[in-house]
Amino acid sequence: MDSYEEQQRQKVIADAMIPGGAEPEMLSMGKAASMPAGNKQPISPLRNSLRRLRRDKRAMLSLSIILFFVLLALAGPPIYQHIGGPYTSNVNGIMYGPQDYHTYFHEELDRQHELPSGQYWLGTDELGRDILARLMQGILVSLAVAVMVEIIDVALGITVGVLAGYYGGWIDQLLARFTDLMFAFPGLLFVILLTGIFGTSADDAFGHIPVIGANGNARLLLVSLALAVTAWPLMARYVRGQALQMKELQYVEAARTSGTRDLRIILRHIIPNLFSIVVVVATLDISATIVGEAGISMLGLGVQPPGSSIGLMIASASQYVGIHPWEVLVPCVTLALIVLAFSFLGDGLRDAFDPRSKDERVG
Repeated sequence: MDSYEEQQRQKVIADAMIPGGAEPEMLSMGKAASMPAGNKQPISPLRNSLRRLRRDKRAMLSLSIILFFVLLALAGPPIYQHIGGPYTSNVNGIMYGPQDYHTYFHEELDRQHELPSGQYWLGTDELGRDILARLMQGILVSLAVAVMVEIIDVALGITVGVLAGYYGGWIDQLLARFTDLMFAFPGLLFVILLTGIFGTSADDAFGHIPVIGANGNARLLLVSLALAVTAWPLMARYVRGQALQMKELQYVEAARTSGTRDLRIILRHIIPNLFSIVVVVATLDISATIVGEAGISMLGLGVQPPGSSIGLMIASASQYVGIHPWEVLVPCVTLALIVLAFSFLGDGLRDAFDPRSKDERVG
């Protein structure tokens, strides 16, 4: 039987041979097609999602904008403070170098409302401060607050959502009612109340800390805490819905039947599979956080002078919008670009990790 099959195989190959003894391309393609599918490694769902994300031009452009602002906020100040030569101030006669006048808190009262120039790339504000230096500091403040808020948001949202979704029953009812209560809580008013009452105390308590409290940044901890306390319910609601579905999956049921403890199931099977929904929701929440921090600073309850934030820059320049519109246009455009970039990136991540959501919106 083996020899007969070998003869038939050789006959097929001989029939397919072309003059010169070369095997045609179609035969080689047929052999490749007949290879067992198991020889090819399957593409993981994460790689498929990332591939869809890379094909989304709007999401990739948004990611590029976000990376640009991150690099500008982190690497921009030390580079900018080494560009330019020294000059002598007309106010006090002191010679300043770029490490002085390219900082966000240096004031030159005889150089107010200057237009962009070789020394001040984006001009100066009403106190003669470098707008570009203050803008980079403002972007850093906005991103730092967003990161702090999202860390607390993800931690609380996953904890509450997983417990409610996995255990159900009275635990779900209790946590769901508490989440609904937090949803109805006026978040912006809570932020204003907290910073208004404890803002001065925060300045006194954290003002001596070099990074956290330096140059009017002491209230950032209060702002971040207040924004995080009111932001986590949305994350918890999404996580709860995913946990309700996951606990019914076969591998979770098998782990539970085999006697695996609930904590181990949650840590090994539930939480790792929440990656996609957590990333999507956190990215969308960042936009709201940045807008919230800017609004609080505009009201004078966030970063205090001589510190800088995008909201504080908008509030300071708004009174000169009629005669110096450039000073308010720069922070407004920057804030709009950051918020839109995070929003579009969040939409792209949602479409990449859950293509059905895009189909539902199109339909």
